[in-house]
Amino acid sequence: MATSSPSPRALSLPTRPRLRVGLIGGLHRSEGLFVRAAAAAGFDLEFHAGDMVGRRAQGLTSLIQRVDLLFIVTDVNSHNAVITARRLASEQGTRHILLRRCNPAKLIQLVQSMTTPATARAA
Repeated sequence: MATSSPSPRALSLPTRPRLRVGLIGGLHRSEGLFVRAAAAAGFDLEFHAGDMVGRRAQGLTSLIQRVDLLFIVTDVNSHNAVITARRLASEQGTRHILLRRCNPAKLIQLVQSMTTPATARAA
C-alpha cells in the first residue's frame, strides 16, 4: 500500500512580510554597508541621501510611502530634506525617528528594540 507524502505547498507556513525600513541622510558611499547590515538582521532597507535636487525629491516621497519605519539623520542632511521627510511621514502616518548620527550597528539595534514585543524585551 503506497502512502503519499504531503506536497511542499501543504508544509509551507505563512511567512511574515519583512519589515521595510527607510533611512534618509548619509553618504552615498555608506549605503551598501547599511543595506547589507539590514539584510543580515532580517529587514529590508531603503536609503536616500537626503539631496532634494530635481527628481530626488520625488524619490524621497516615494520612499516614505513604501516603508513601515523611517529614520531621518539630521547631522548630514539638508534642512529642507529633514523638514520635508518629517512632514510627509506625519501626513502618511509613517512612524519616524530623528537621529543626529547613525551607523549600521545603531540602526539595527534601534529597529530591533522598536519591533520586539515588550514581553520579549522584559525577559
